[in-house]
Amino acid sequence: MNRVGFIVSSLLVLLALASSTLFVVDQRQFGVVYALGQIKEVITEPGLNIKLPPPFQNVSYIDKRLLTLDSADNEPMLTAEKQRVVIDWYVRWRITDPTEYIRNVGNNEAAGASQLNRVVRNAFQEEINKRTVKDLLSLKREALMADVKAEVLGKVRGDKPWGVDVVDVRITRADYVDAITESVYRRMEAERKRVANELRSTGAAEGEKIRADADRQREITVANAYRDAQKIKGEGDAEAARIYAEAFGRDPQFAQFYRSLEAYKASFSKKSDVMVVDPSSSEFFKVFRGQQAPAAAKK
Repeated sequence: MNRVGFIVSSLLVLLALASSTLFVVDQRQFGVVYALGQIKEVITEPGLNIKLPPPFQNVSYIDKRLLTLDSADNEPMLTAEKQRVVIDWYVRWRITDPTEYIRNVGNNEAAGASQLNRVVRNAFQEEINKRTVKDLLSLKREALMADVKAEVLGKVRGDKPWGVDVVDVRITRADYVDAITESVYRRMEAERKRVANELRSTGAAEGEKIRADADRQREITVANAYRDAQKIKGEGDAEAARIYAEAFGRDPQFAQFYRSLEAYKASFSKKSDVMVVDPSSSEFFKVFRGQQAPAAAKK
């Protein structure tokens, strides 16, 4: 029985020893082996590895993937024209040399992110101080981000390299601080209203000009039409007079009779018309009395 217990105990000891000496490095990580607090070995390839049991050797892991660092504060920055703006940004970075990283930065990703945040913010502040708000909102933003990236790379690759690589630096938002955003919006609104009113005034003036020109054209057209109508009417009246004169010249008695009928028609156009004359002695009613007008003198 004691022999069985000894075997079981031995197996447990062996398993504990194996678990303390064997470790697996994931493909997404670096494995860093420490010997009495000093870096003994950095394992970059994934797989099963062997080390001495603690406290002789220990192992820690550092992420080798591409990491993202987002801006953590909203402190305003001053532009070249002394405008206070707030920007949001992010950085894509990775650890490339675990040994340099642990010696100069820290033994985890949070330490690198904290220091990198400070360096990136200072770089943005320095570059934004050289530029205007218009530059932040135009195509010059690309140049600004490139300059910030170059400055950050200069810091992390300086006298004491961090063992990291900065892949990209991007601005996601650039805006005024809340204290002046409202006034900027009001100013923009007033400017848009001014432009709208100016356009309305210009449109109204153009409308009046078009209406005045149309009225002038109408008056000219009407005057020309009236002139042509009067001309045609005059020509018609002249032609009618000529025809009347020619017709009446052939038979003067008929002409006198026709004119008397026209005079009667005009005088008695209404039933209520009344004429107080002596029909027996008036020349006006000669046709009614059956008397003919004196014949024209013969040649």
